[in-house]
Amino acid sequence: MAKDKTHINLVFIGHVDHGKSTTVGRLMFDSGNIDEQTMRKLKDKATELGKAGFEFAFVMDNLKEEQERGVTIDLAHKKFETEKYYFTIIDAPGHKDFIKNMITGASQADAGVLVVAANDGVMAQTKEHVFLARTLGVDQLYIAVNKMDMVKYDQKRFEEVKAEVQNLLKSVGYKPDVCKFLPIAAFPGDNVAKKSENMSWYDGPTLLEALDQLQEPEKPTELPLRLPIQDVYNITGIGVVPVGRVETGVMKVGDKIIAVPGREGKGVKGEIKSMEMHHEQLQQVGPGDNIGFNVRGFGKKDITRGDVIGHESNAPTVASEFTAQMVVLNHPTVVTIGYTPVFHIHTAQIACQVTAIEKKLNPATGEVLAENPDFIKNGDAAIVKIKPIQPLVIEKQKEIPQMSRFAIRDSGMTVAAGMCIDLVKKEL
Repeated sequence: MAKDKTHINLVFIGHVDHGKSTTVGRLMFDSGNIDEQTMRKLKDKATELGKAGFEFAFVMDNLKEEQERGVTIDLAHKKFETEKYYFTIIDAPGHKDFIKNMITGASQADAGVLVVAANDGVMAQTKEHVFLARTLGVDQLYIAVNKMDMVKYDQKRFEEVKAEVQNLLKSVGYKPDVCKFLPIAAFPGDNVAKKSENMSWYDGPTLLEALDQLQEPEKPTELPLRLPIQDVYNITGIGVVPVGRVETGVMKVGDKIIAVPGREGKGVKGEIKSMEMHHEQLQQVGPGDNIGFNVRGFGKKDITRGDVIGHESNAPTVASEFTAQMVVLNHPTVVTIGYTPVFHIHTAQIACQVTAIEKKLNPATGEVLAENPDFIKNGDAAIVKIKPIQPLVIEKQKEIPQMSRFAIRDSGMTVAAGMCIDLVKKEL
């Protein structure tokens, strides 16, 4: 039973058109997690839309618009089981305008599979995704070198791509030994769930076997309770039902909790009446659980997306300012003092101002390259001081890493990503 197995959130990342969705579809079909009939329907649909060969991708791309464009837009969540684990697969879109989804996707991932096409090798987006995965705390990363059929299953080409990706991984601080490289061809199905006849030179695991070799994620149950709210529903006869994912800690029915900042910025107190996940009532929930819950004491105007739930005895931290280590990924010009973009932190989106740039760092080694530079630009890492325009919950990386990370978006692009290393606490 899935319930008895350890649950792992697995994110698939990589450049658009490198075959992420097809890899996932093939994986689920060959491992028996999708039946023939569903697959046949998708195949007919693909042919009908003039996209023959896209049926595996359609397993993930189940939105009508995506099927017509052949592009992954939303974050598709798919469940799937192996011998050892129970996975939720998060298919993170490769397209630029969907990187925002990628950010919320990767921040929830315990492990990742980077798909790189053997014929293309490392592309601009491959770099961006690896960087984001690292900054957002995806510690275990596998690299599926896909489309080996397009390069005639050539071992030399596989080794070239592997070397290229290894340099990229090292440059952002991944240890190459935690990164497995697997040659696959997702469309014909080589080495995804079945050993390939075409690559006798490779004696490693298939992608499916490799997934069972992932390390079990540590569940941060000892840390204080932190549950960022994703949505708030008002359900007739029940009342206010916030929905969100427990990042850290444990929550039980009857617990006295507080949501901060809350409507007045002073926090809203309440008591947990009931909780449910997948329409099942629960008495206790922990890290990774996506739940809806009902709270005695919460009115519908009291809380909103971006508020964070904690125990009253250990309320989430509201920062009046914070110090961050961040990297500039994609800014049209340069970042200077006074810059006020939107920060995406857990489920909150809040404008924050850069009030000081304290140090410029080497992104790979972390050594200080300059003190108080006038600006930072693409590729630079830096220590900066930041002032939120409205109350904002964030925690120090050293204390609750799950609540310390952020991405900065500006005019539809991910400009930078980073984490909070220090903060000034605002008293509620």
